[in-house]
Amino acid sequence: MQKQSTIDLEAEKKEILKRYRALLQACKRTLEKGDKLLIRKAFDIALEAHKDMRRKSGEPYIYHPIAVAHICAEEIGLGTTSVVCALLHDVVEDTDLTLDDIRGLFGEKEAKIIDGLTKISGVFDQSSSLQAENFRKMLLTLSEDVRVILIKLADRLHNMRTLESMKRDKQLKIASETLYLYAPLAHRLGLNAIKTELEDLGLKYTEPDVYDDIQVRLKEGESERKKFITRFMVPIKEILEEIGLKAKIIGRPKSIYSINNKIKTKGVPFEEIYDLFAIRIIIDSPPDKEKSDCWRVYSIVTDFYHPSPERLRDWISTPKANGYESLHTTVMGPDGKWVEVQIRTTRMDELAEKGYAAHWKYKDSANENQLDEWIRKIREILENPQENALEFLDDFKLNLFAEEIFAFTPKGEMKTLPINATALDFAFDIHTQVGEKCIGAKVNHKLVPLSYKLKSGDQVEVLTSNKQTPKEDWLNYVVTARAKSKIKNALKEERRRISEDGREMLERKFNHLKIDFTVQNINQLANYFKLPSSQELFYRVAVGNINLKHLKDFRQEQGTIVHKTGSIKKTEAAPSLEQMVANTRGKADMLVIGENLNKIDYKLSPCCTPIPGDDVFGFITINEGIKIHRVNCPNAVQLLSNYAYRVVKAKWTSQELISFLAGIKITGIDEVGLVSNITKIISNELNVNMRSISFDTNDGTFEGSVTVFVHDTTHLTELMKKLKKVHGVLTVTRMDSN
Repeated sequence: MQKQSTIDLEAEKKEILKRYRALLQACKRTLEKGDKLLIRKAFDIALEAHKDMRRKSGEPYIYHPIAVAHICAEEIGLGTTSVVCALLHDVVEDTDLTLDDIRGLFGEKEAKIIDGLTKISGVFDQSSSLQAENFRKMLLTLSEDVRVILIKLADRLHNMRTLESMKRDKQLKIASETLYLYAPLAHRLGLNAIKTELEDLGLKYTEPDVYDDIQVRLKEGESERKKFITRFMVPIKEILEEIGLKAKIIGRPKSIYSINNKIKTKGVPFEEIYDLFAIRIIIDSPPDKEKSDCWRVYSIVTDFYHPSPERLRDWISTPKANGYESLHTTVMGPDGKWVEVQIRTTRMDELAEKGYAAHWKYKDSANENQLDEWIRKIREILENPQENALEFLDDFKLNLFAEEIFAFTPKGEMKTLPINATALDFAFDIHTQVGEKCIGAKVNHKLVPLSYKLKSGDQVEVLTSNKQTPKEDWLNYVVTARAKSKIKNALKEERRRISEDGREMLERKFNHLKIDFTVQNINQLANYFKLPSSQELFYRVAVGNINLKHLKDFRQEQGTIVHKTGSIKKTEAAPSLEQMVANTRGKADMLVIGENLNKIDYKLSPCCTPIPGDDVFGFITINEGIKIHRVNCPNAVQLLSNYAYRVVKAKWTSQELISFLAGIKITGIDEVGLVSNITKIISNELNVNMRSISFDTNDGTFEGSVTVFVHDTTHLTELMKKLKKVHGVLTVTRMDSN
């Protein structure tokens, strides 16, 4: 460690004290008698424990726990217990202090939370072979105390804010996990401000060019936006003052992440996204008048500006499952521009930004119950652990981010389900047994199949039969994690029951052939049929896939089963994934694509068709060698966050002589000779070979896709620039896969 000069240390001491005072300031509103002393005690212990430690940036380590505690107090609105735990969150792991010491110094509650934080601190450790399994452990601690996750989110947010001092591969891994898990978690807990920042920072490190481009464009249009918002607000402000409603009106640009999402999913260029910002009207309103006041404001806004009827969202009458309440409408503002308007009260705004943690201020039992309900569902899913932790994680994540619909039971009880939920999801939401026996449903008194997708407001009556049992294809009909896990459990149970029958049948056959029914002999037989386990052998015997007549070709020699053609050869075990990773990685940490690789088999992944110049990584697969993916590939975030240990850094060498396939999508106005002009540019001007071309026209517009061979990204960009200049062409974008 570099030696610090005395002046440096003095300056650092002052800085530490300054940050500590700022933390106390942030805690002010929740401090009760004796709290200051507790925070001071935690701070002193943390300061002493981390005194010789430094972060990657070279700063004293203590800056990190202070920052995490500050986020807990200031941005999430948590109280003293959380601040104490945030200050101490790394102490047990990094120093000699034990949990018992914490228990003695502070109490049981603090020890429990720090224990939870310590358990999950290594959740996404580089050496961990399956991060999903550890994530499940992390969620188990959530069911103990939600503060564990809130502090963990604050910890992650500070790490993301200080990510620039890390190496590129570490940045990629941490940012991908953040987008994959932490942002959805913040969203589900209603921490809107944190979710948005995590997403933006995630994009900044996974796709820096895209992030910078959107940021620059937003900056360029800032003064224009401010003028527009002022013009929009003037008449509304006047009326609100007249009727005596206190309101704060602000214009907020959409997050860079959500703008990029729109560009990707809707396929529209930045210039054409009309809702780059939203206008938020926040009113001071007493609890009993909140709803009527918000609708009054809506009425005033729509007196001046035409609303788009299909863009009205009423989250006040039916709040989202994460507690979000607001009235959203899109209106035609000045200059013929559509603009989104969000209307909410001060209480709703605080809850939207700080989520459930803001409840110390608004003790609202309805929302408290929703949080308890969510945690109960998580606990239920976790108590039925599946063999494949990754599947669990994907199901769980689907439910984290899903938009919601509201459906009703025949008695009028409301159920909140993710969008695309089916009648079968609804049945499992009522009760596991109702789901397992479900044969169909009546939606709004009409008979529908199990796979029927529900819409908000549907009234659902579930039809059941005692003869019904879950089927394999049910897994295609459901979207909720709860229903998936229950169906998988039931199928597993059914398979186990059938296997038991198969076991008895096999035992009878063994006795008949005078072969000992031992574990060794059963495994030998399973090996012979190339089956992974004895249970699979029993199951196949029971369902008739393995004909017991074949067993007459076996006999027993010295207690061991043998085939009449000779003993059963043991199949050689395939190398484990860990061995494969070690072998493939070898000594080099960087895969150079295009060089004469020492027999390393690599393929360019079809899901994102990388070409030289793209930012890429190598992913070690089980059967297909290494696959090269683009960093912004649709599957990259999941691969980087779940299988970091199977990722190899990769870069391109000069590829002048090799051509790569790339897809281009073109849209525009259908004009005479347009296709001919496009193909002329492709074949004549740049000497590019086309593999396929297809165009569809529809009422004067056209959409086409062209597959071409190019050398690298520069070559492709050059071609796309020229195509954009063709008269009648509106957009030219690169397609993810061919």
